[in-house]
Amino acid sequence: MNKSLWSRIKAWPLFLPVLSLILVMAVNIIHDVYIGANPFSFFMITLRETTGNGTILYGRIIDILNRGSEVAILAIGMTLVVSSSAGTDISVGSVMSLCASFCCMLLAGYGVSSTTTLARPLFVGVLAGILLGVVCGMFNGTLVAYFHIQPMVATLILFSAARAIGLLLCNDLIVYVRNGTFGIFGSYLGVVPSPVIIAAICIAVIAILLKKTALGMYIQSVGINDKASRIAGLNSKRIIFLTYTLCGLFAGISGIVASSRITSADSNNIGLYFEMDAILAVALGGNSLGGGKFNLAGSIIGAYTIQAITTTLYALGVASTQAPVFKAIIVIIIVSIQSEPVKAWFKKRNLAKQSKGVA
Repeated sequence: MNKSLWSRIKAWPLFLPVLSLILVMAVNIIHDVYIGANPFSFFMITLRETTGNGTILYGRIIDILNRGSEVAILAIGMTLVVSSSAGTDISVGSVMSLCASFCCMLLAGYGVSSTTTLARPLFVGVLAGILLGVVCGMFNGTLVAYFHIQPMVATLILFSAARAIGLLLCNDLIVYVRNGTFGIFGSYLGVVPSPVIIAAICIAVIAILLKKTALGMYIQSVGINDKASRIAGLNSKRIIFLTYTLCGLFAGISGIVASSRITSADSNNIGLYFEMDAILAVALGGNSLGGGKFNLAGSIIGAYTIQAITTTLYALGVASTQAPVFKAIIVIIIVSIQSEPVKAWFKKRNLAKQSKGVA
């Protein structure tokens, strides 16, 4: 391959996330060939009749898009937070659980463990759950932007407390809301999974907001140099506060989707380890965890790549309790590749090759 073409490919912002996705697909193809299945079964999409949802789209890709939607929604907010503050919000999984618990508690009624009749209108519970996510984001944003607390330390508070608060709201119960209207957010809308549609709407709205306004440029500017941005007239504190608020908003939406999928609020398990998946999605998306420039499309591809990795691990016989270990290894590799010493080593190696070629 022409060196200049290869250099342009490597410089493409989506090179790392697309390469990661291709590698996961390749592993699936090899596995299918090994077990004697159709080599392209990973890419097959069919229409299937079901008893509960009628005719729906079916296939491994559809399942990955469906199951990975919550992480994709979280990855939107995590990308903005990482870019503006050079830190991560490790509370998003617990905030998901809290918002889901609050929503189900309102819909079922306090102290009720299972119901088929809504105690309050559906929009009240859903809106309240999402707004609680916004409040959590504002709390994190205040600590980071105005009290100058390290992001990981600031968000550690809700990481530890939010899930416990959700249990208190549900009176230490798993609250079941067996109502068809509530389940719509986690089931199917026509032949397409509802979580996929919700994720697409969230992505489209934030993409339009970043493209049609200067918000994206402001976030990157603050992330690159906070002091210079203030001198240039930007209110860096307000921008950082806004990114954490948006992160809380998307955590609330993701929590509603997750609880609707199982028509219940399981405070102990909803959003468990999702913060790591969201951070990994940002890293796989080619975004620097040191803040500054970001690529939202890369984070979304990274989120669905994470789900593809999870699905692949299960297909290879890896237990669900062991999957986080493999994800952690991937995080270490990605962060190491992005580190300055490794980048400097590759740059020095390329310069040495070029000098030999000239000689």
